[in-house]
Amino acid sequence: MKVCRAAQGMLAGMPAPKDLHRIENGGRVVIAVGTTALFDYAADDAELRNLVAVTLPSLGFTARRVAEVLGITEVYVSMLRSRVRKDGSAALTRRRGRPPALGAADVAKAARWRAAGEIDAEIGRRLGVHATTVARALPHTSDAGAPENAQPVQDVLVLPSSTDAAEHDAAPVEEAPVEPEPAVATSPATSPATSPFTGSARITTGVARSRYAGAMLLYPYLHRVGAEAIFATLAGGPARRYDDMAVLSTATLGVALGIDTVEGAKHLRRGEAGAAVGLGMTPELATLRGRLGSLADDGEPLALQRAFATGMLAADPCDDPVYFVDDHFVAYSGAKPVAKGWNTKRRHAQPGRADTLVTDARGRAVVFASGEATGLVATLPGVLGQLREVIGPHAQVLLGFDRGGAYPSTFLACRAAGAHWLTYRRAPLVSVGTAPKRSWTVRDGRRVTVMLADETVGLAGYGPARQLSLFEAGVVVLQVLTSDTSATGASLLWWLRARWRIENVFKYASDHNGIDSLADYRMDIATDERAVKNPARALARGAVAAAETELAEAERALAQLPGGPGTVAEMNAALPSLQRRIATAATAAERAKVELTAVPAKILATVLDPEAKRARPRLARRGLQMVLRLLAFNAEAWLAEHFNAYLVDPNEYRAILRHLLHLGGQVDYSTKGIVVTLDRPDSPRVARALELLAEELNATPACLPGDRRQLAYRVAEAS
Repeated sequence: MKVCRAAQGMLAGMPAPKDLHRIENGGRVVIAVGTTALFDYAADDAELRNLVAVTLPSLGFTARRVAEVLGITEVYVSMLRSRVRKDGSAALTRRRGRPPALGAADVAKAARWRAAGEIDAEIGRRLGVHATTVARALPHTSDAGAPENAQPVQDVLVLPSSTDAAEHDAAPVEEAPVEPEPAVATSPATSPATSPFTGSARITTGVARSRYAGAMLLYPYLHRVGAEAIFATLAGGPARRYDDMAVLSTATLGVALGIDTVEGAKHLRRGEAGAAVGLGMTPELATLRGRLGSLADDGEPLALQRAFATGMLAADPCDDPVYFVDDHFVAYSGAKPVAKGWNTKRRHAQPGRADTLVTDARGRAVVFASGEATGLVATLPGVLGQLREVIGPHAQVLLGFDRGGAYPSTFLACRAAGAHWLTYRRAPLVSVGTAPKRSWTVRDGRRVTVMLADETVGLAGYGPARQLSLFEAGVVVLQVLTSDTSATGASLLWWLRARWRIENVFKYASDHNGIDSLADYRMDIATDERAVKNPARALARGAVAAAETELAEAERALAQLPGGPGTVAEMNAALPSLQRRIATAATAAERAKVELTAVPAKILATVLDPEAKRARPRLARRGLQMVLRLLAFNAEAWLAEHFNAYLVDPNEYRAILRHLLHLGGQVDYSTKGIVVTLDRPDSPRVARALELLAEELNATPACLPGDRRQLAYRVAEAS
């Protein structure tokens, strides 16, 4: 039995095999080495226990030690390993239920008879079983009742030959050059129950059934924003079996279908998914991972991101020059020395990264940055620079963000980029210097009126800024700061309320498009050169506090002396000692303050620990995956917006559209075009809205990336 190299790499540097031990609690058994858990299974699960028994010796542990830990005999361990060498891992599982109707000898006879031309009914009569029993026993041989072109759901997974566990999961996989296989031409009369296409070449003609036909509704948006040109900015060397457009289209539609990571592609039916992207079959997992890795490593992430944002804004511009920016903390649970950040959900610091995202007024993701969790103050200048490169140096920008970025340094960064800013004032609220007045704006066809006090205030470290104080029942409930002096106060307040759109983007893209998923396990480990809090400073501040406490107690004792018990003579006798105590405490307090000023608040991490290391993720692959994820997110949002124009269901239209992406259908490829016939939804109103949406999409025909044939959509007639 071959052992995954990732498991062997995981054991590198771990304690000696003698530390192998077993922990049993609550009906669960954990097999661990040192503090690292290797296996976890139910105490009564004999199959998994047997799998552990044959795996551990392959990792270097003796059969005797394995038998002791698992509570079985050494002979039984040897017996299990012999079974696996002979029959594979299937030998570890006990066969349950009735024995098969046909034994191995009967199956061999049936195969010979079928090869001689006998039909399944005659073979079954000879063996005393039904014809369907013969068909199930011989699933991969041709017969009148079994299609010869039936394809397996997933090919055998070929693992990379890397000895590094990280590279095993993320490194490109080299494949031997394979000539593209021609697509199988199929007449329209061919039954589309299964995909008739094979190989990795583009489909020329034929009809196929695909359970992912609904996802092909996203192509009009991808065509509109120029996905082919966006994908063309990547070049990962010569393609082998699958061209780059097909690989990137597969990944984009996979994300739209709910695949969080590349590994999720193994759950797709490759033949049916291939029909949705114009291929005989989509790449298997190893090929897809390796090709995406090559494209990311050899490409330029910023150029790809600029092409994505530029194409989106040019194809469907937004009328309002309003953008929202925010940080999104993503926790990291691995063993690498990743820098810590503040997790706002759990209210404590932990290792992780921060994604900084910029969305437009319609809630579409425009640009993003990913890095250490340093806060919006540090990341804002970088994303503002990216935004300027996309929209131009002179375009109007009003940037809205929450209190997390309400600092003078953030305001200065916006001013340097030529952008107006809008945010809430940090607590506490300040007094208002002018009387409130009515301010109004029109939103969604209705007039909105509020009571605002509009004035100019001075901000330390920045200068004059506009302050809007919202009054409700005569009381100030919140204050807004901005550099925009031309817009009405009600309009600015309305836009700041709309900042929740970026929060919805983070939530939706995290739940359905996997933006929080770890894209690459590889990291660069370097010396930690950060300035961290100095523990000596905390000790010095504690000494100052203790000295001030002693001084206060001594002064309190002197003040309480006249009113205390005792005679005047006793009080006069105690007075000199109290005065000396006060003088000593005052001297100690002054000395502690002087010593505190000499202790720096922060020092280099290497001063505290000369071996301090810091892990920095490699962002090239994350950059590519984020573009594909956000492209799928924006495509779904655009499609949902157009779909809801006919459905008119503001509460559920996103969920309904997301389910329609999984709608099955028939795809008809011809030399002149591609016709997608979607299954009719059960709900009449959804079916009607889908029909109208199909008519709208057909009015401006789109194409698949890398394919010049125009797409046409229709909804199947009611049966």
